[in-house]
Amino acid sequence: MKVRIKFSKEGPVKFLGHLDVMRYFQKAIRRADIDIAYSAGFSPHQLMSFAAPLSVGHTSCGEYFDVELNSLTSIEDLTDRLNEVMVEGFRVLDAKVLDDKEGNAMASVAAADYLVSFSDKLALPDDWKERLSSFYHQEKIPVIKKTKKSEKEIDLKEGIYQLEIRGEEVYMLLDAGSGSNIKPGFVLETFFESTKTILPEFPFRVHRLETYKREEDGQLTPLIS
Repeated sequence: MKVRIKFSKEGPVKFLGHLDVMRYFQKAIRRADIDIAYSAGFSPHQLMSFAAPLSVGHTSCGEYFDVELNSLTSIEDLTDRLNEVMVEGFRVLDAKVLDDKEGNAMASVAAADYLVSFSDKLALPDDWKERLSSFYHQEKIPVIKKTKKSEKEIDLKEGIYQLEIRGEEVYMLLDAGSGSNIKPGFVLETFFESTKTILPEFPFRVHRLETYKREEDGQLTPLIS
C-alpha cells in the first residue's frame, strides 16, 4: 500500500540539503521499524518518493513524501513511531493511505505557498510595500529565468498565483510544477532589482506553508486533504 507522509522542517535541520533529508528519512524508517517495501534486484532500495525539494536554509510545515508499505497497523501508530525517532527540527504532522489511482508526491505537486520575512541587513525602501504591490499588479513581468543548462525569457506573472503583504512579511502562492517551478526568492530578487535595491547575502527568510496538487476542477488542495 502507498502512504503519504507530511512533515515539518525547522530549526538547525533547515541547512540539510534534499539528498541528506532523503537519507535521514530512510534511516529513520529503519529505526522506527516501519514495514517498508523494497525494490527488487541486486541493489534493493526503499520505495520512497519525495515531493518538491525545499531550498537549503528554508523552513517548512508542508513537506511530503510517499512510501510503499508491506503492512500498516494504523496511521496513528505510524506517525507516533516515526516521531519517537525524529531529531529536533523534523516532525511528522500527518499521514494518509492513498488510493491506487493517486499519482506520486513529486508528480502531483502543482503549487506551494510561502511566508517571507526580511533580514535585518536588508535596507528596505520606505515605500517598498506600495512598490511591491505595483510590481505584482503589472499585466506582465518579463524576466530571464536561468537553469543549469540554459536560460529563457518567461512571464513571471503567470507563475505568481497570489501575492499579499502581511504586516512586514510577504505571502506568495506560486507555481511549483516540475517544469515551471517559481521560487519566492526569485520573485523578490526580480522586484528589488527593479527598485535598484542592493541585496545583502541571505536577504530573505523563507517558510513554506503548504504544498498543493491540482484537482480535476482546477482547484488547488494540499497533498493530504
